[in-house]
Order: sequence, then C-alpha cells, then structure tokens
Amino acid sequence: MPPASEPLRKLGFLTIGLFDEADPRAGHESTLRVIELGEQLGFDSAWVRHRHLQYGISSPVAVLAAASQRTRRIELGTAVIPLGWENPLRLAEDLATVDLLAGGRLNPGVSVGPPTRYDQVRDALYPDTADVEDFGYERVRRLLSFVRGESATATGATEGFEVFSPRVQPHSAGLSDRMWYGGASLRSARWAGEQGMNFLTSSVIKAEEPQEGAGGPGPEAPAAPEDAAGADDDGGAAAATARFAALQLAQIRAFRARHPAGDRARVSQGLVVIPTDSATSEQRSRYEEFARKRLPRTASPQGPGRMLFAPDLVGESERIAEVLHAHAAFREIDEVAFALPFTFEQADYVQILTDIATRLGPALGWRPATP
Repeated sequence: MPPASEPLRKLGFLTIGLFDEADPRAGHESTLRVIELGEQLGFDSAWVRHRHLQYGISSPVAVLAAASQRTRRIELGTAVIPLGWENPLRLAEDLATVDLLAGGRLNPGVSVGPPTRYDQVRDALYPDTADVEDFGYERVRRLLSFVRGESATATGATEGFEVFSPRVQPHSAGLSDRMWYGGASLRSARWAGEQGMNFLTSSVIKAEEPQEGAGGPGPEAPAAPEDAAGADDDGGAAAATARFAALQLAQIRAFRARHPAGDRARVSQGLVVIPTDSATSEQRSRYEEFARKRLPRTASPQGPGRMLFAPDLVGESERIAEVLHAHAAFREIDEVAFALPFTFEQADYVQILTDIATRLGPALGWRPATP
C-alpha cells in the first residue's frame, strides 16, 4: 500500500435528487431526508446537482432553503448551477437570502457555457436576446461582483417612502469566500484561481496535456491497485484511474498556481465512490454491475470535447481507501464531495452514506463533525 495522503479534512456528498413526474414532491422530500441523514452521520457538506427540463432538481437554491431549516450544522452546496440559465443579479439575491437563512452555510458552485440543448430551449429561455447572450466567464464575474456587494446601480435613492440600495440586498458577508467554480479544463482551473474562487473538480474532466510550466502533474503517479473496485481482469480500471488522476492533478496545480492563496486554495474532488461494507449481496451485485457498465467510457476521451471519465470506485472501504491514497489528485486535496449514483434507491443511499461516514471516512483520516 502506498504512503497515506494527508488526512481528509472535509467529507461531503453530492446527490442529483431524482423524482417521479407523477409525484415530484416525494422525490424532493427524499432528497431532504438524505441531507438530514448526512448531518446526523457527521458529514461536513451536502451538495445538490442542477437539472433543467429533466426529472431532477431544477431549483437547487430553493431546495437548499428548505434544507437549511431542517439542519443546523452541515454546509449546503450546489454542484453546479449552470449560469447560462440564470440572471446573475437575481441569483445573487437568492443566494444571499438562503445563506442568511442557513446561518452562513451556503457554498454556491457555478459554471458557464450555453444551456444544455440550447437550440431547443433558446426561444423559451431568451426569446428576445438569444443571439446576443454571453455565456462566458463574464457571467460569473457579474455574479461575483453582486455577491461581494459591489454597486449594481450608480447610486441609491429615496423616492417617497421607498428606499433603494445601490447594491444587491440582502448582502451576506462571507458568502463571496464560499463561491465555487466547477471546472473541467486547465483554462477553467486557471481562470477560477485568478478570480480567487474555490475549485470543484469532478469525475469528468477534459483530456488535455498541460504545457510546460503550467502546473503539470509532476512525477508519475503510482497506479491504483489492480483489484480496485470496478477493475476488469487486465487492470483496465487501474490504468484508467491513474491516467485520470494525473490529468486532474494538473488542473488542481494550475488552479493553485494562479490563486492568491496558492497551495492553501480550496479544492473539492467529486468522484463516484460506493463502499459495500454493509451492503446486502443483492446491493453489492447491483453496484458492481453499475460500475461495470460504465467502465468502457473511461478507456478513452469521449465526444468532441474529449471528456475523460473516472472509473467508479466500488468495494470494501479498506480497498477504496487504498485506491484513493494512490490517486495522484486525491493526495493533493483535503476535502471531497463523493457523488451518489443517480439511479439508486433510498435504501441504497442510506447504506452508502453510512458506510462512507463510519468506514471509508475514518480510513481516510477523517473525523465526523460534532453536533
């Protein structure tokens, strides 16, 4: 077993919050119960994913507002809000409001780019401005300026009994320090660092080799154990894990090289991790089949964007810990938000989260938060 990485300081999880179109309330309620369980188990953070025109959470800020009233300690994050669907000023108002209601526990993660399936949705989303909307980094800059309390208008004013503020209200002090950028490329990593944001890196990144002096991966990372979760007979998953880890490490280092805080800049890693310590034999078989079906996509970059997927980690916590201790990118960070598979049942999430909190987390040097 390779030398252990630094003890894990913050342990979180990510859920998509699926629901049945015929009964959407039940799905949202299930998501809230998962977040409540996370707090009970001592997790440091719970994150929700964003989905539009699908059967997943379309309004994560609203869901987290509800979660803030059913929890007291756990941090609440979005991973991520695609800003192509949002007005930055209005979103800044919502984020500040929920952060105040949560007592300063909100961690908004955002990303840029055209909305998914933009050709189909553009007329409904931007009927008058679809051809001139800017879906680049400027949208994040606008959001950051409003969250930081910079002026939205030239001046405040009083008109009769109405008093107007020059900046977005309410203002939540400290929220700007908890803004995250979800990036998958070296360009995004560098940009997020230059803006002083925190960085979310997931199980999907762009397959691109860093240029010399651009925060490369350094010495070759040790390969993951060949019998790691999801591995096939010839060690394909181990090789894919090592390849992914090296590229992800390059992005983390590129981010920190441009960040004012340097090596202290916050990075959260989001791999799909499924411990099976307390799983039933039926659950274990189903989890392994889930990972096996998804493994082929990790063999090479996918699509025109050359996106590289990390193999899912399925197995006993002790073995997953070995894989992570050998993972070049994991060794560089001290906080994670492990992603829950999208299509599992509530009982599966309870088992997985319980094993992460009671078995895997301690094996990574993590200690649960106290009530």
